[in-house]
Amino acid sequence: MDKVMSNKSMIAIYVIPALFLLLALIYMPIIMTGYYGLMKWDGVGKMSFIGLHNYAELLKDKLFWGSAKHSFLLAIFSTISLLGYLLVALVLSANIRGANFFRKIYLIPMLLSSVAIAQLWLKIFHPTNGVLNAILTSLGVTHTPEWLSNPSIVLYAIFMPILWQYAGFYILIYYAALKNVPTSLIEAARIDGASPWRIALSIRVPLIAEVMKVTVVLAVVGSLKYFDLIYVMTGGGPNGSSEVMASYMYRKAFKGYDFGYASAIGFFLLLICLVATWLIRKATASKDDIQYS
Repeated sequence: MDKVMSNKSMIAIYVIPALFLLLALIYMPIIMTGYYGLMKWDGVGKMSFIGLHNYAELLKDKLFWGSAKHSFLLAIFSTISLLGYLLVALVLSANIRGANFFRKIYLIPMLLSSVAIAQLWLKIFHPTNGVLNAILTSLGVTHTPEWLSNPSIVLYAIFMPILWQYAGFYILIYYAALKNVPTSLIEAARIDGASPWRIALSIRVPLIAEVMKVTVVLAVVGSLKYFDLIYVMTGGGPNGSSEVMASYMYRKAFKGYDFGYASAIGFFLLLICLVATWLIRKATASKDDIQYS
């Protein structure tokens, strides 16, 4: 191994293909998106250079900032939901009866496409024949809400299938991390008389802190650029009340035929995600990392 690592030609053979893929599939599209944001372009005809006009208009676009607010609300809800996913993972990792069965149940949403999930929840939210309103009616509610056509509640209604869709993903991550916690530490705490919740809060959760930081970044960044299920269920409506940044970008590009402005939105969205990631890493930075063998 040392002989291979000291051979610069061998290092280049391994590194250059991966570097080429990174440049071609990640960095070049980012650069081109920023470049298109400097243009006035309908996606077909000739481009004309307009400088930072698209970015200046973006900063004054109230519709964009409204969609940004919705995306940040989704990020907040997604981050809070991580606590629930962690609680479920703690219970499943405690070797309770039926844990394997429930772990498989929670993974079902991961096996479904976003379109299938959207169609399922459209049936659940149906104002007259939906399961949710049927339950409310059986409980005595006389005026059941129109979940996806009421601008005041549609955004929160659509958060429900999104959080359900990714529940199994985060539960699986937390479950795997908790299973890697040394059993010797847990047994020692039990001998000292620690309760299960004390063990969870003082030993198990602190030892997976780095994993929790990663899931927070994934939840926030994933929420900021979320698109598919919202587009299928509401298309950003009614009247933009469920519009998010990604769906607004799509509407500007493929319905408004303003690819220059949509590219500016996409590049700005990238910057927002980078800043959010940096802030989260900065806020959760720790000088003393917990280590165990």
